[in-house]
Amino acid sequence: MTNLHPTIACVTARIIERSRTSRRRYLDLIDSQRDAGMNRTNLSCSNLAHGFAAALDDKGVIKAGARVNIGIVTAFNDMLSAHQPYGQYPPQLKLFAREVGATAQVAGGVPAMCDGVTQGQVGMELSLFSRDAIALATAVALSHGMFEAVALLGICDKIVPGQLIGALRFGHLPMLFVPGGPMPTGLPNKEKQRIRQLAAEGKASKAELLEAESASYHSPGTCTFYGTANSNQMMMEVMGLHVPGAAFVNPGTGLRTALNRAAMHRLAALGASGERALGVCVDERAIVNAIVGLLATGGSTNHAIHLPAIARAAGIAIDWQDFDELSAAVPLIARVYPGGAADVNQFHAAGGIGFTIRTLIEAGLLHGEIPTVGGETLADYAREPVLDGDALAWQDVPASRDETILRPVSDPFRPDGGMRLVQGNLGRAIFKTSAVEESRWTVEAPARVFDDQDSVLAAFKAGELDRDVVVVVRGQGPQANGMPELHKLTPALGVLQDRGFKVALVTDGRMSGASGKVPAAIHLVPEAMAGGPIARLRDGDVVRLCARDGALAVLVDAAEFANRPAAVIAPAGDGTARELFAFFRAGSDDAEAGASAMLAAAGL
Repeated sequence: MTNLHPTIACVTARIIERSRTSRRRYLDLIDSQRDAGMNRTNLSCSNLAHGFAAALDDKGVIKAGARVNIGIVTAFNDMLSAHQPYGQYPPQLKLFAREVGATAQVAGGVPAMCDGVTQGQVGMELSLFSRDAIALATAVALSHGMFEAVALLGICDKIVPGQLIGALRFGHLPMLFVPGGPMPTGLPNKEKQRIRQLAAEGKASKAELLEAESASYHSPGTCTFYGTANSNQMMMEVMGLHVPGAAFVNPGTGLRTALNRAAMHRLAALGASGERALGVCVDERAIVNAIVGLLATGGSTNHAIHLPAIARAAGIAIDWQDFDELSAAVPLIARVYPGGAADVNQFHAAGGIGFTIRTLIEAGLLHGEIPTVGGETLADYAREPVLDGDALAWQDVPASRDETILRPVSDPFRPDGGMRLVQGNLGRAIFKTSAVEESRWTVEAPARVFDDQDSVLAAFKAGELDRDVVVVVRGQGPQANGMPELHKLTPALGVLQDRGFKVALVTDGRMSGASGKVPAAIHLVPEAMAGGPIARLRDGDVVRLCARDGALAVLVDAAEFANRPAAVIAPAGDGTARELFAFFRAGSDDAEAGASAMLAAAGL
């Protein structure tokens, strides 16, 4: 067995010690839920009759109570391309359950918001907190106590974290995520980005831009760039919460169907045996694996927010220092857009998750011994699924098939991972180094301060930003307006950078795996609404951002800066139901803790 890398061992040990009390409390909770919580044996006859009244062909089996009943929590809607395939899943999954003598019922649905649709719109202010709404909806679905195992149908940005947070409160049950897979490759992502920049400069028409966008996002399945949705899929693999290799198999294929069948058969077996409870499998080692996988592949910075929230739901405490120390030890071994030219289909063809896990385990960078829900240990995930005739099988992936996309740990693209903590007198923030050329990792320039992204675009169009500049966008944190993503800025800032200017972004708002090539300090804590130093920045202040030495500072006399009055941050507006999310904003903790009013109120 390969020895664990000393940094991985050290950070894991620190997380275990930091989490000792909260993790013990969590494990005691799920033990009590297994023994005396809501389950079918504790339901009254009236309760149970309500539960199987509409079960049709499965009614007799559920009534007898001798077989496993699998709950399905679905995030289906057919506006969201990644989740459109889920419309056909429940009937299919029920058939697969019956093949092994089990039953399945749709326990409930959760919302599934598409950040691609709401990007740059006021609806984006609901996006981050939709994660907690999804967690609550998952909890409601599972509260009926009708199930011995659970299939979670979720893929995209907030859906997987939300479902996992909610599911972990029922962590005495075995659960698997059942993904849908990415859409086939369309217009290359770099070509799409080129046309976006032309449109930002007024050199491409709206019709041309729409044609490019619809050629890129063109069919059912997950978007093919390596953003938050596809980073979710990678994390579920390295945490052992998929059937091995399920992440990036396209919808509507025979292999996809075989993997879905395997998921239901596995859940039926685990439900009968009582083994591989979700809350036991999602331990400190699994959380470290998720961070390592994220860093090694250049995954989405949104998980610097989501992973702390997921960990808290399992009684585990992590912070951005953990990310930073792991990033120094974990090499970047994948180049997937926006960190490279390839999309996730090409990454999968190059060896994908199977080779990634194999090389990371061999280098001692993953906890390969963790118990997994979808297999025995993580070693089962260091292979790729194939069809042998009609039968599902797995084969080794001994080498990368394309080293321009995927490399072994011994020959990485970079010796360190894709994410850094930057900090200083402006607070703490995340810098995604894997998407930015190293020559651009340091920017020192005068600040131009804005309170929203539309004002940035207006200044760009007026030519006011045609210089070396650090664009500061504040009042975008979870307490201010729900922490929307600010991708509307990416094309304009990219244009400035291509014109030869040194450009950077500093914000208490969000960016993600699609954040692009501009250096950015994002998710800044404390946020302006909470009195963070960013609220005292002024136009012309020289700001230094450096990923090399982890610096984020305003170069102003300390006493003068401390005595400045803070800018007044406007409250979130009404409309598009933003007013209904006021309690999420008011109670939210900061991004490093997971930005969750729900978890804060629960004392987790």
